[in-house]
Amino acid sequence: MRTHNLGYPRMGSRRELKKACEKYWAGKMSLDELLQAGKQIRRENWELQQKAGIDLIPVNDFSYYDHVLDANLMVGNIPPRFLPLVEERKPFHSLYFAMARGLQEKSMDITALEMTKWFDTNYHYLVPEFRKNQNFSFACADVIHGFLEAKQLGINAKPVILGPVSYLLLGKEKEQGFHRIDLLKPLLKVYEEVLNQLQQLGATYVQLDEPCLVLDCDEPVKQSFRFAYRHLNEACPGINILLATYFGELGDNLPLACSLPVHTLHVDLVKAPVQLDDVLAQIPESMSLSLGVVDGRNIWKNDYEASLSLIGKAVRALGRERIWIAPSCSLLHSPCDLELETNEAVLPAKIKQWMSFAKQKLGEVSDLFQLSNPACEATTTLLEENKKSLLSRINSRLIHDLPVRDRIASVTPGDFEREQTFDRRKTLQSSFLNLPVLPATTIGSFPQTGEVRELRSKFKKKAISEEEYTGELKRFIKQAIEIQENTGLDVLVHGEFERNDMVEYFGELLNGFTFTQNGWVQSYGSRCVKPPIIYGDVSRPAPMTVNWINYAQSLTDKPVKGMLTGPVTILQWSFVRNDQPRSATAMQIALAIRDEVLDLEQSGVKIIQVDEPAIREGLPLRKAGWAEYLDWAVKAFRLSTSAVRPQTQIHTHMCYSEFNDIITSIAAMDADVITIETSRSQMELLDAFTTYRYPNGIGPGVYDIHSPRIPSIEEIEALLNKALELIPIDRLWVNPDCGLKTRNWEDVLPALKNMVQAAENIRTFVATKTMPR
Repeated sequence: MRTHNLGYPRMGSRRELKKACEKYWAGKMSLDELLQAGKQIRRENWELQQKAGIDLIPVNDFSYYDHVLDANLMVGNIPPRFLPLVEERKPFHSLYFAMARGLQEKSMDITALEMTKWFDTNYHYLVPEFRKNQNFSFACADVIHGFLEAKQLGINAKPVILGPVSYLLLGKEKEQGFHRIDLLKPLLKVYEEVLNQLQQLGATYVQLDEPCLVLDCDEPVKQSFRFAYRHLNEACPGINILLATYFGELGDNLPLACSLPVHTLHVDLVKAPVQLDDVLAQIPESMSLSLGVVDGRNIWKNDYEASLSLIGKAVRALGRERIWIAPSCSLLHSPCDLELETNEAVLPAKIKQWMSFAKQKLGEVSDLFQLSNPACEATTTLLEENKKSLLSRINSRLIHDLPVRDRIASVTPGDFEREQTFDRRKTLQSSFLNLPVLPATTIGSFPQTGEVRELRSKFKKKAISEEEYTGELKRFIKQAIEIQENTGLDVLVHGEFERNDMVEYFGELLNGFTFTQNGWVQSYGSRCVKPPIIYGDVSRPAPMTVNWINYAQSLTDKPVKGMLTGPVTILQWSFVRNDQPRSATAMQIALAIRDEVLDLEQSGVKIIQVDEPAIREGLPLRKAGWAEYLDWAVKAFRLSTSAVRPQTQIHTHMCYSEFNDIITSIAAMDADVITIETSRSQMELLDAFTTYRYPNGIGPGVYDIHSPRIPSIEEIEALLNKALELIPIDRLWVNPDCGLKTRNWEDVLPALKNMVQAAENIRTFVATKTMPR
């Protein structure tokens, strides 16, 4: 029996990589210093796993931005717009970060790769772009260098690479007349070269991640898997391939997975423990089985008895020598180390004892390895300690709140319905708000500058009084209102300066949530989030945003949006209790948000935005489960928003998602206006809304806020004109892709001015039928 890990958090336990990258981008750190920071994090991660007793330790799971971007560079997939950087012999990392973030210099203006969600997680990956008859080459040898680096440190290294079929499936075609899977043959030549080089350097095992095997696969895709792995088996006979699947059940792809000529198959038994019996019945005698029994995506302690039951069943069927023990997926999605949580005022010890972060999960893998050995002397002690901790959670009074349960039971069908249809509401809202055509707004947040972050830090450390803190926040809000009025925006926001995070902020004000000091998880690039932890029943003890919005509204005659995070997004971007259905927790959050929406309306707020950027990422990976999920997810949103009067305008926001296959459910949410990310896709994502004839207002993003590029007036006009080909002008809004929290004012001000001017130019054109100069 072996233990192994599929991947480890890249940022460092105290976000060392985030800080290094951002200093490098700002010109405050050299490339050598950045590379040294990465090297130090890799070494610490490897030695930590080695100390935990992990037999096979992943390498090449580290990335300076995104592992799919790394795969792009490995196979030489560089879109044509980036080739000038290659031709001018720019440093490799200039190309790398340009593909991730875009580049705007005197001689170059290059847009970044599109970004979207990694399966049903809150991690974002950069989408590969493919063209017909595209060639590939082994262009970046980081996987080789990483293996040699680990080998020199005495690490028993297992290189990790995104598998060839999933790599193609996760991309998109940038021209017509072919399917990206057609590129498999030339791509496999690179994989063949990589695997053979690794084998020559002493690698025994290579982990190829094929998470697309848990999706619905048509026959051509299944044939591609067969072709790919037969080819690699014949071309690379000296390497043992561990085929890693995760995030779901193999289902009808199980016979396919078991037919592939690989050494070991990894299956996720946290998301899909029911698949074990079928796996054991179908796995061939030549194949070993890796059991993903430790949850790589949540923070609750492992139930040793439940995991040992699964391990024992596998051992009885296959024998110990064919069984590997591992987390369910990469620990990228877990915080680093529970030992760093030392402040009981933030994370109470009674709740902390129920939890496990990435470092502790390695210990759980090691414990399960020991416990599965009948000769282990520590069996009784380990099991009893684990059982005691689990029972203390089950029986805790912290978890159960009877009034919350009673209120959920009293919800009626009418609580999910607006008072009037959208057509009637639109007429009322038009006269109530009196906005121009193409109203310009932002998504919610403004730059969280160093001054803002320092203020919040001082307040948390009690270095300033609450009165001083509130006064400074009001100064930031007043400044933001003045900037928006001077820029010419039509619907304003208060800027969210009081919020550390769009989910954590609300969690801090709701019952049933707890928090961490250092529980950071990578969202994309250097962007990390610190998800709240939902441990018990959820309720709202007091208003959360009303005072801030009312203060902002007192400074202007223009409408200021109330800004809230929706119940499904709060659920998706938190670590959620695993002792009741997620739908039950979502409805509890929905009632809390409903109370806040009504308080905002009663205070005079005319437009209330309830953001749901995560609604699509919550979809089950198999379509068979979509209807059930979408039913309760849409109901949760409607429960939050349906109690307002018809003239009150409800907005929602979604970002970095494909909408085609859930457009009817988005329409069923019945928001008056939806804003979406479309700038990186050049408005491609709008197709879903036009094919379906989405009836309500829509604001397709015209400014990519995840890139430091400042879009020109002409660029934004071009995007708006594309949108106007698909959306009637009386239903079109003008806005950035997302909140502006991560940007600097130096980027934001000229971009917003260009956006407002582009909207004004098109208004003039529509009014006069004369194209502005």
